[in-house]
Amino acid sequence: MNCTNSFIVSFWLKKTAKKEDGLIPIYARIRFEGRYCDLSVHRSTKEERWSAKLGKLDHRAHEANSTNKYLDKVHAKLMDCHRQLFCEGLPISPNAIKQRYLGRDKKIVSLEDIFEYHRTHEIPKLASGTSKNYGATETYLKRFIKKRFHTKDVRLSFIDYSFVVEFESFLRTCTPINKHQPLTNNGIMKHLERFKKFVGIACKLQCISIDPFHQYKLKYEDYDSDFLEDWELQKLWSLEVVSNGMDIVKDVFLFACYTGLSYTEVKLLKASDIVSGIDGEQWINVKRKKTKTPVKVPLLHPAKLILDKYQEYAIAENGNALLPVYSNQKVNHYLKLISKKAHIQKHLTFHVARHTFATTITLMNNVPIETVAKLLGHNKLSTTQKYARVVEKKISKDMNALKQILEGQSNVDSREYNNHDIAKQKGHLSIIR
Repeated sequence: MNCTNSFIVSFWLKKTAKKEDGLIPIYARIRFEGRYCDLSVHRSTKEERWSAKLGKLDHRAHEANSTNKYLDKVHAKLMDCHRQLFCEGLPISPNAIKQRYLGRDKKIVSLEDIFEYHRTHEIPKLASGTSKNYGATETYLKRFIKKRFHTKDVRLSFIDYSFVVEFESFLRTCTPINKHQPLTNNGIMKHLERFKKFVGIACKLQCISIDPFHQYKLKYEDYDSDFLEDWELQKLWSLEVVSNGMDIVKDVFLFACYTGLSYTEVKLLKASDIVSGIDGEQWINVKRKKTKTPVKVPLLHPAKLILDKYQEYAIAENGNALLPVYSNQKVNHYLKLISKKAHIQKHLTFHVARHTFATTITLMNNVPIETVAKLLGHNKLSTTQKYARVVEKKISKDMNALKQILEGQSNVDSREYNNHDIAKQKGHLSIIR
């Protein structure tokens, strides 16, 4: 019989797997377009009870009725799996039908399915510091679902605009995961942003027809991170500390203030990252850990002094790193002690160094914001604007420069004014064209 273009399901006994009690496992054979694969149906029988011609138990066998009904259901389900694949426009093969039957090609139908898909395909692409935040968002979503729907999971069809709004309200009133860190507005928006990514995956996979975030707008509040002014930097330079660890952290922090590098970029900095620039001077040439964007920063004199101080540190035993950098947690702990000792009334973290570079070191010294964006490795100017604020001191500096320009024109302006005044006294009108 020619079966190359047909779909057939048949049942047979796998005699090579015969058990000691004489029972033989029953298997289903799935044939499609000349290929086949076998599937255990988790039933067994003795050879004398089996009808090879019918592909089922002989009707005279004791358990024939229940087993044959079960085989009919397996047959019907396999036929339906073939129909599903055909209707969905998916590739059809004996193995594809088998996987659909076993549920191993399970479609994404619930929020938990999206979580699992994200963990499998997206989390490996993220840094550990970023990926852990998705775990917190999952926890909040599960808590919300349990409170709102009294269940552990919901189908994606339940997620609409009202679901998003209610989840936001839940975040604003629920007990935070870390009781010592209450959820702020921007923290809530970050959870919603991650939830939006989950939903976006469902939309791309065509599991949701309408994006529930289409008319929802994330509302972040502007937040001005601390940065050090020039006089505060001088206080750090002149600060004498007894602890060797505190002195190292102070130096590494100041290095970041004059380079704009992030914590990870400073920690990974090696001698090979110091290159000769277009001007013949030393430059730092690295890639941003987060975005892989190339960053080239001229090595300013204060930063070079710090590298010279630790020039003997860059050995193979230390991974050829140029600077000794402690863990982020330890660095921020020392910075807290340093700010207290230096009488700097600001919440000092390592990230403050990056803001200091953008604001005090570059912008306050008339470096154009477009150049600052390149130095920080930003792809969008709007991102740089959050780092480099036009502070009052900068406004005052710019306005003083404007005053000098205007004062230089004052003599000419006064003469023109006097000429107009004389013309008025004579009763003449001055027409300006």
